[in-house]
Amino acid sequence: MNMYQWLEGVKASECKKPFPVLSYPAIQMMGITVRELISSAEYQARGMKLVADAVDSLASVSLMDLSVEAECFGSSVKVSDGEVPTVVGAIVTTPEEAEALKVPSVKSCRAGIYLDAIAKAKTMITDRPVFAGVIGPFSLAGRLVDVTEAMILCFEDPDMLKTVLEKSTQFLIDYIKAYKESGADGVLVAEPLAGMLSPDLAEEFSHPYVKRIVDACQDENFLVLYHNCGSGTVRMMEGIVSTGCKAFHFGNAVDMRDVMKAIPADVIAMGNVDPAGVFLAGTEEKVAEETTALLNDCGKYSNFVLSSGCDIPPLTPWANIRAFFRAAEEYNSKKGQ
Repeated sequence: MNMYQWLEGVKASECKKPFPVLSYPAIQMMGITVRELISSAEYQARGMKLVADAVDSLASVSLMDLSVEAECFGSSVKVSDGEVPTVVGAIVTTPEEAEALKVPSVKSCRAGIYLDAIAKAKTMITDRPVFAGVIGPFSLAGRLVDVTEAMILCFEDPDMLKTVLEKSTQFLIDYIKAYKESGADGVLVAEPLAGMLSPDLAEEFSHPYVKRIVDACQDENFLVLYHNCGSGTVRMMEGIVSTGCKAFHFGNAVDMRDVMKAIPADVIAMGNVDPAGVFLAGTEEKVAEETTALLNDCGKYSNFVLSSGCDIPPLTPWANIRAFFRAAEEYNSKKGQ
């Protein structure tokens, strides 16, 4: 599939399908736990197929698991039955440990499972693009040195942080290229920790590394999409767009109306119905209300694509997910009249 042409088709379409980050709620359809899902390529691929059959989405997106890459480096991961895995503690605490850090194989730990899952999903899902999910370079480095410590190191020891960033970026390039070889049509790079930086710090510690990933991996058959759910994204929009990613996904910490005013008109922006407060904790009526309000505010922009603000939690009621899609269909139906 020529993904540049696909993206141009999305921009040209008057009635756009939603692109939610939707994968974990498949556990409810399969009667399994998150623990089981993240441990099986077969479960992940089948879950993606079940979701694709259940909703009319613009694309299929794999798990947004921001622990798997850090685990490959040696980080400890907390796993539960009903929640997304999280990294525990730091594995790099000194410049010497940063220098000694080894770039792992892309098939170490669960990364190999995730690569196999995409290869399997591509054989099952043939009516829309299939995107893998990976963490961004600064967000990965933050998990290796500790998130709070990463912010401190920006000022107190930037060289140590950049050593970890270099190794994180090299691993991510290798990992994304492996996804490409597995048949993925693209990848969603999640860089949420960069949203906590000032625009100047993001220019130093995030954007250049994301751009290196884009330059190494993106071509007409493979897109790199960017996700940031931080509150500072609007202030750093110029830097975010400079990474060269082909579309950008924003969390609900920002007002999507501000995003649409700040982003270039020829660049796709996706967002941003609250995944926890609305999808998970809301009612069907609340989901429909929030979705319709967002479409009324931003649907007039030809470069806007409706989405969730981040990945939709595993135990989100499917009634709420269907309400989101119904609201989008009703809006598109009225728009098309």
